[in-house]
Amino acid sequence: MIVLALWWFGLSDAVDHGYWNLRFKMVGNPAPRDIVVMSLDDLREYGNAEEASILLRVRRMMPREVLFDAKVKTGADRDADAALASAVRSFGDELTFVVRSEKLDNFPANAFRFPPADIAGNARIAVSAWNTNFLTNAVSTPTSLSINGTDYTTVSAYLAHATKARRGTIYPDFSIDPLTIRTISARDLLEGRVAPDAISGRTLIISAQGSAPIAGYFGRTVTSQVPLDIAGAAALRKPFSVNLTDLPLLMLTLAALVLIGRMGRYRLKIPAYTALVAAVLVLPAMLRDYGIVSSPDVSICVLILFGGLRLWHKRTRRIQHTNVSGLPNLLAFSTTEIGVGRDVVVAVIARFEEMLATLPANLHGEFARQIARRIAAGTGSEDIYQGDSGHFVWSEEARPLETQNSHLEGLRALFSAPLQIGHHTFDTNIHFGLDRNEGLDTLTRVNSALVSANEALANGRVVELFEAHRLAEAPWELSLHARIDEGLRNGDIWLAFQPQWRFRDQRIYGAEALIRWNHPTRGPISPDAFILQAERAGRIDALTYWVLEEAITAALIVNAMGERFQMSVNLSAQMVDKADLVARFTEIVTRRGFEPSLLTIEITETSSVRNRPAACHNLTLLRGMGFRLSIDDFGTGEASLTYLADLPSDELKLDRRFVSRIVSNPRERAIVSNTIMLAHALGQEVVAEGIEDAATFGLLHELGCDSGQGYYLGRPQPFASFRTVYEESLQKRRSQ
Repeated sequence: MIVLALWWFGLSDAVDHGYWNLRFKMVGNPAPRDIVVMSLDDLREYGNAEEASILLRVRRMMPREVLFDAKVKTGADRDADAALASAVRSFGDELTFVVRSEKLDNFPANAFRFPPADIAGNARIAVSAWNTNFLTNAVSTPTSLSINGTDYTTVSAYLAHATKARRGTIYPDFSIDPLTIRTISARDLLEGRVAPDAISGRTLIISAQGSAPIAGYFGRTVTSQVPLDIAGAAALRKPFSVNLTDLPLLMLTLAALVLIGRMGRYRLKIPAYTALVAAVLVLPAMLRDYGIVSSPDVSICVLILFGGLRLWHKRTRRIQHTNVSGLPNLLAFSTTEIGVGRDVVVAVIARFEEMLATLPANLHGEFARQIARRIAAGTGSEDIYQGDSGHFVWSEEARPLETQNSHLEGLRALFSAPLQIGHHTFDTNIHFGLDRNEGLDTLTRVNSALVSANEALANGRVVELFEAHRLAEAPWELSLHARIDEGLRNGDIWLAFQPQWRFRDQRIYGAEALIRWNHPTRGPISPDAFILQAERAGRIDALTYWVLEEAITAALIVNAMGERFQMSVNLSAQMVDKADLVARFTEIVTRRGFEPSLLTIEITETSSVRNRPAACHNLTLLRGMGFRLSIDDFGTGEASLTYLADLPSDELKLDRRFVSRIVSNPRERAIVSNTIMLAHALGQEVVAEGIEDAATFGLLHELGCDSGQGYYLGRPQPFASFRTVYEESLQKRRSQ
C-alpha cells in the first residue's frame, strides 16, 4: 500500500529524477571517438546545393558511414535537387537519413517526416523517438520502430551497429559528457579547413536544428537529440541492456529492514541500517555501469518513510517518558483511553523540588521511582505516570466519594514512613486531586485533577475534588485576554471618570480614569477580575497604554475649558520596572502634546514590584519629566512606610478601608490623622478614597487631608456625564 501511495502521488518519480540527475552530474565519461558530429547551423544560409557540396566533400574524405540528420526540401531549385540526389546516390549504402519523431512518448506515423523519395532513393532510414519522464528528461528509446508496417532501426541502435538486434529498449548511458563529442564545422569543411583524418573511417552525423522537441539529458544540458542518440549507442556497447524496474531492489530493502528489525542488539542495528542505505544508493549506480537499470526511487522513499517513522516513534517515546526516572509522563497518560467508571487521581508531593535539590543527580530517578512504587502498592495500579514538580497520575476504579476519600487517606498513611534514597531520608507529605467527570477527554480530566491536587496542597487538605461546574467557567476565564481585545474594539470596555475634590479650593480639580467593562451577555465585569487576568496573560501593557491614550484625550478637552485639571491613571506594578516604560510614556505625551505635570501616575499593588531598583529608576525619570507620582492603597499590603521611603512620589492615597471608618473608630481616625501629618512632613499630599458621606468628608477636612474622592463627591461616570458635571461646577464658581 505504501508503494502504491508513493507511486500514485508521484513522489517516487521526483526521487528517481533527482537520484539519476545527481548521479550522472557527478560522472563524466568521454564520448565514443569513432562518432563525429557536423553541424549545419553555423551556415548563414544553406539549401540543397550546399548540402550536396558538403556530401561530396565528405565522400572524398572516406567516412565509414554518414547519417544525414537534416530536413530536405525540394522544388525550389531543380538543379540543386538533382545535385543533392546525385550526391546521396554516390554514397551507396553508406548514407542513412535520420527521421526524428516530432512528438515525445507517442510515435504515430504522422509524427515522422520522411525525405522525398526522389532525393533519398534507396538510402537507408533510421528513426529517433524518445520516451521521457515527468520532467521530459529522456529515459529510453526502442531499438526499432514499426511505421506503416515497416520496421526502422533507431539511431542509437544504428550507431551501435545493432541493426539486426531483436526489438527491445535502450537506456542511454548519461555518463557520456556531451561536451566530449567530437564536432566539426560545416563552414570549415566548405572552406577547406577540415583535415581528412577528422572524418576518415568514422561515423559522421550531419545535423541541423530541426522541429524535433528537445528531451532532457540527465546531469547535463543539451540543445538537440544527437547527444541522446550517442548516449544510447554507448549503452548498447555495455554487457547488458535490461531494466530490472524498482521491484528487486524494493524486495531487497524490505527484507533487509525486517532482518535488521529482528536483531537483538541495538549496536548492530546502526551499522546494518547504514549498510542498507549505502547499498540502496550505490547499487543502482554500479549496475548502470553494466547496462542494468535498477530504479532506486521507491526503495529510497521507503527508507525515508521508515526513517521518519522510526524518528517519530523514538521522539514520541522520549517525550512520553521522563528521562530521569524512566516513568511515562503526563503526555503518555493523555494519549490513553480511560474506561467508563474510572477516576483520574493526581498525587502531589509537598516540597518535591527541595528534596530533589538535596539529592545528587544520579538519585533523582530513584526518588521518583520509589514514590511511584509506593503509590502502586497502595492502589494496585500497574501504570503510574510522572508529571513535573512532584505530580504522579493514575486512574483507578471509581468508588462512592466517601469510600474513595477513605482510600486516599489510607494511601497517604503509606507515606508516613520515610523514603530512604541512598544515604538520604525524607519525610513525605502527599495530597490528592480527584476528577470524576466521565465523558470528558483524558487531557481535560488530568488537567482538572492537577488543579485540584495543587489546591489540596495549598489548602492543606488531603483530597480536593474537581467539581464539574468549574469546567463551565473555564473557557471564559481561559479566553479572557482575547475577549479583552474584542471588548476594546467593540467599545464594551470604556473609561469612567471619578471626580477628585481639593479641600483647599473647595472644587473639583481632577479625576481618576477607571476602566470598566460591560459585556454584551455577562453584563458588568469587575475590574479586579479582568485586570488580574490581563496581568497573567501579558496583556496589561496594551490595556494600560489604551487607558493612557483615552485619559489624555479627556484631559485635553477638560483643560481647554480654562482651569488646570489633573488626570490620574493607574499603573500596574508589573510594568513599573520595565525597560521601555519611560520611553513609551514620553512618546505618548509628546505625540499628543500633553503636559506631563497634568498627569498623575498611581502605582498599584506595590508589593508586586519585582525589580525595585529598576522601578525606582523609572519612577525617578518620570518624576523628573514632570509626571506626578502617587502610591495607591496606602496602608494595605506592602504599600506602607517602606515604599513611602523607597519609591519617589508626590502623593499617597489612603485606602478606603481606613477612610470609611474614621467617624466611628477612634483608632483608625488616629491612624489617618497621623498618616496625613507624616505625609505632609515628607512633602507629600494626601488623597482619601472612599468618602461616602458628609461626616467623613467634613472630618477629613478637619484632619488636613488635601484631596478626596468617593461616592459622596461623585460616582465613576462616562466622560460625557463627567464633562457636564464639571462644566456646571465651573459655571457655578464663576458666577459667585
